[in-house]
Amino acid sequence: MDLGLKGRRVLITGATKGIGRSCAEVFASEGADVAVCARNAAAVDQTVEALKAKGVKGFGAAVDVADKAALEDWVKASADALGGIDIVVANVSALAVTDDEEAWQAGFDVDLMHSVRLVNAAMPYLEASDAASITLVSSVSGREIDFTGPAYGAFKAALVHYAQGQAVKLAPKHIRANTVSPGNTYFEGGIWHNIENNMPDLFAEAMSLNPMGRMAGPYEIARGVVFLASPASGFTTGTNLVIDGALTKGVQV
Repeated sequence: MDLGLKGRRVLITGATKGIGRSCAEVFASEGADVAVCARNAAAVDQTVEALKAKGVKGFGAAVDVADKAALEDWVKASADALGGIDIVVANVSALAVTDDEEAWQAGFDVDLMHSVRLVNAAMPYLEASDAASITLVSSVSGREIDFTGPAYGAFKAALVHYAQGQAVKLAPKHIRANTVSPGNTYFEGGIWHNIENNMPDLFAEAMSLNPMGRMAGPYEIARGVVFLASPASGFTTGTNLVIDGALTKGVQV
């Protein structure tokens, strides 16, 4: 299937590892030009070079997405480098899973407000695109109560609500907005890799809840993100795509 991504301009936050990096590589493999950001400058540079090696334009900068001005500057610089913006993917999470006020503040600043600010900063460019889409990475923790902290789940649920509202608001402008809710996703250096090494009892508990007997790999999530964001899914908006291997049992109606 041709996803219609060749020559499209894509921005992804938190794209140097895990789901974000996998999204960047899949988009680039489909012929899209990609801009990335993350806090680690060396990791950003390495990611950009890997994307360029696929024969597409790559751009990146070290950005703390909780910094409004820095995030907005990166969006503008990315648009300048790529010649516009067609697709934005808000992937960064504070992963604030403790039960304290610091987690609530981090979740608000990073998970929620970085997504809102990314969309707002990119909007003039999206309005000029003929295949504009917004994809926010949420979590199954936004669908049901699990062993993560209350702030994490609450803000992941808020992202779904926000995207649904944007879908309705922006439909007349032919700008789509969707969310993807991954289940447990394992990759080296990721949170579940660290839990496996440092909290084996929690890791064993989490594994026991996965009906398929394993966690997702980041590319399994990324392919869903890329398809949903692509012109091939051009009539899909206001959807929350759950990719969790049947981890959650709630019915979406």
